[in-house]
Amino acid sequence: MKLRALILIPLIFFSTLIFLIDLTESTQPPYSCDSSNPSTESYPFCKTTLPIHERVHDLVSRLTLDEKISQLVNSAPPIPRLGIPSYEWWSEALHGVADVGKGVRLYGTVSSATSFPQVILTAASFNEHLWYRIGQAIGTEARAVYNAGQATGMTFWAPNINIFRDPRWGRGQETPGEDPMMTGKYAVAYVRGVQGDSYEGGKLAGHLKASACCKHFTAYDLDSWNNVTRFGFNAKVTQQDLADTYQPPFKSCVEQGKASGIMCAYNQVNGVPSCADHNLLTKTARGQWDFHGYITSDCDAVGIIHDVQGYAKQPEDAVVDVLKAGMDVNCGTYLQNYTKSAVQQKKLPITFIDKALHNLFSIRMRLGLFDGNPTKLLFGNIGPDQVCSKQHQVLALEAAEDGIVLLKNADKLLPLPKSKGISLAVIGPNANASETLLGNYHGPPCKVITPLEGLLGYAKKTVYHPGCDTVKCPNPTIDQAVKVAEQADYVVLIVGLDQSEEREAHDRDHLYLPGKQQQLISSVAKAAKKPVILVILSGGPVDISAAKDNPKIGSILWAGYPGEAGGIALAEIIFGDHNPGGRLPVTWYTQDYIKTPMTDMRMRHDKKSGYPGRTYRFYTGERVFDFGYGLSYSNYPYNFVSSLTQKKLYLNESSVGLPAKNSDSRRYRLVSDLGEEFCQKNLFKVTVRAKNDGEMAGKHPVLLFVSQKNPSNGSPIKQLVGFKSVILSAGEKAEFEFMLNPCEHFSHANEDGSMVVEEGSRFLVVGDVEHPIHVIV
Repeated sequence: MKLRALILIPLIFFSTLIFLIDLTESTQPPYSCDSSNPSTESYPFCKTTLPIHERVHDLVSRLTLDEKISQLVNSAPPIPRLGIPSYEWWSEALHGVADVGKGVRLYGTVSSATSFPQVILTAASFNEHLWYRIGQAIGTEARAVYNAGQATGMTFWAPNINIFRDPRWGRGQETPGEDPMMTGKYAVAYVRGVQGDSYEGGKLAGHLKASACCKHFTAYDLDSWNNVTRFGFNAKVTQQDLADTYQPPFKSCVEQGKASGIMCAYNQVNGVPSCADHNLLTKTARGQWDFHGYITSDCDAVGIIHDVQGYAKQPEDAVVDVLKAGMDVNCGTYLQNYTKSAVQQKKLPITFIDKALHNLFSIRMRLGLFDGNPTKLLFGNIGPDQVCSKQHQVLALEAAEDGIVLLKNADKLLPLPKSKGISLAVIGPNANASETLLGNYHGPPCKVITPLEGLLGYAKKTVYHPGCDTVKCPNPTIDQAVKVAEQADYVVLIVGLDQSEEREAHDRDHLYLPGKQQQLISSVAKAAKKPVILVILSGGPVDISAAKDNPKIGSILWAGYPGEAGGIALAEIIFGDHNPGGRLPVTWYTQDYIKTPMTDMRMRHDKKSGYPGRTYRFYTGERVFDFGYGLSYSNYPYNFVSSLTQKKLYLNESSVGLPAKNSDSRRYRLVSDLGEEFCQKNLFKVTVRAKNDGEMAGKHPVLLFVSQKNPSNGSPIKQLVGFKSVILSAGEKAEFEFMLNPCEHFSHANEDGSMVVEEGSRFLVVGDVEHPIHVIV
């Protein structure tokens, strides 16, 4: 024991010394083409008047083979003879700039960054402009950290836009949810914000404020389940499901968001590793979607192609497979170790290395890292004062407020009265857990307010008891918690999950609350004077049927992982200073759902086998709460403005002249036959009128669906086609327009993966109101 202590003292001193030295060296951001260096003028790759592709061509032509290979990994070393510093491709910014990757250090001048709510909660706001503003804030803080000399890279590996297909997935919390269209909208808004584009897009003039990366391409939504891991999993996906579920978010991220990065996933898709899939990376992303950026592997995803999956016979074959497929940089060292031998064995032409380098250096140039001192250029005035700014902290609070979902409010228990004499019992393992609020992939937050601290601001007579030491809750102290509850006017129970229950590399094996949390909840609720308020912190859905049906539980709130300001947001909602308006971005299933294997990638239900299907679009089984469900302190009745909403949609007037086709049960048209011009010409407006019938002003999303009573040929039961976040004062009425494209919003994929529009009746649905519309092909 003493020996270990003696060893630790010099180690701590040495580590502190290195830390201090590093701080003194980190005041200048790294860059190439220093104007004070005489050799700079002779390099065409430093001439900003030349097009980027010419500059990159010149740079790559100057590199030796060893230098070229050195740049194919995430930690790219410097090339001193050309004045090129090292570069780190791996940085993270899922819901705020984080120091999880290797490219950002949050100590020194900048020691924290704004920690917004985990993505799944932000998504519950259904507010594209909010998502964009969060992206903007993250891009600004990223550039500020770089300008302060605390970053060696500006490529951030976010957003995660995989579909939250199975409620057990540990990383579902990182995603915008289960709907492909909504996930695509989130991707576009976030990417435009981070990269410095306008909200509408189209104003990104080459230079990037920071680089965003769509991940994980594609059909990745299993980490570790039933002895199957993401490293060896072969996702067997139909062309139908690829076309209208798994691929659309990535297509939107690239085509509309103009993302500058893509990450290929660990898993195989139909027997081919994602990072070695030429059809996926080159034909689809670069060819069909016109992607202009870099493609990175997930970390060590190249190595597993040989070492785990056995897809490549030799390590060199894995290198050849990924570079020929269109991947550019390896998070890891596999390309560093085996690319030269692949060239020497004449398996890999150097042209494929050059192509990858062209994509990589193009991004670094678009970031302004080859234009001289970046602090004197575009974005150079973004300083440390813009990290954790008051504006960004207010935005983090707004995001938490708008995302939190009210799931139950019997007899209008909430909001609680703001009486000075009110006594409050706050009970539960998540009530004062600051780390839980942040989810995963976060850095040091500006500050954290726990739910307990937030509630103390409203009720001074507050008594706290954790009830359980951790969310695993093996031995709850129920008797003590009950005594605390018995004495209070109101009880707030704050329970749920944390990263010990759901995270990367760890999927859940059940949907119930962990351990004996339910026993704690039932006992406290039974003992309390009045029905209790239950708050769930979690990323994934939880089967809380028992609480939903328990009359002693008056209100239920889902707060996701609400970020640094989550405690304030919860308290404001509970005491009525904010009117909740969030809507669930995922279906909440019952425990029975775990009978469905996570490895089954099918989206559509199958009556013959009893397979229930997945997500609200295809699922036919029981659920606790529906996708899009959420209450408010106000009531919002809707109706369609009939005079402004058509009842028939004619798709039989295309100038192409190709006849409609017949399936087993319905006539249909291929969207490709209709043509883009026809589809645009037949856009139509749907007008919805909403009223706030409550006594409080409120912000909430209006969700517009298209449904079918008897769907066939794999068409969805119901499909989200539009959403708008609206603010209405008490008693206010307003009309909102949705522009629908029949080729996009009334189509689904057939078994071949082609998009089709079928003839027949549909219903436009908002709230509990329907408007019939008949499609004629």
